[in-house]
Amino acid sequence: MVGILILILFVIAGVLTGLNIEIPYSYSQYIAVAILAFLDSVFGAFSANIEKKFRMNIFLSGFFGNAIIAMLLVYIGSKLDVDIYLAAIIVFSTRLLNNFTAIRREFILKFDKRKKNKTNDESKNKVDETKEINNEEKSTNDEVKEND
Repeated sequence: MVGILILILFVIAGVLTGLNIEIPYSYSQYIAVAILAFLDSVFGAFSANIEKKFRMNIFLSGFFGNAIIAMLLVYIGSKLDVDIYLAAIIVFSTRLLNNFTAIRREFILKFDKRKKNKTNDESKNKVDETKEINNEEKSTNDEVKEND
């Protein structure tokens, strides 16, 4: 719960900061690739957390390492006058979408499992109620027979 609150606070802080800062056009490729690298790491962390494989040191190294390598690709590409950053965008976008797919699939499976358990509980309760009614009828019939 605390992690979710921290996440919400940082998202709000990031949005407010982004609204107040103008980024020069010459840095737009660097920022775009860095944002994709960061998002890839965050979605990868969510996916790993769902699978119970999350490790903070792996997350942090990926978070900063991916962004630095991606920005280096943009820099080298700009010096060579080749759009190498497109490769980073494609890779990070593909990984981001794969992680999102894994997260979505896991949430849908959990939802279906809860729904199935709820349905099973309801049917079990109906069976129990039917048994109770039958037992009450049987005991009433037994009492009537004894009184006769």
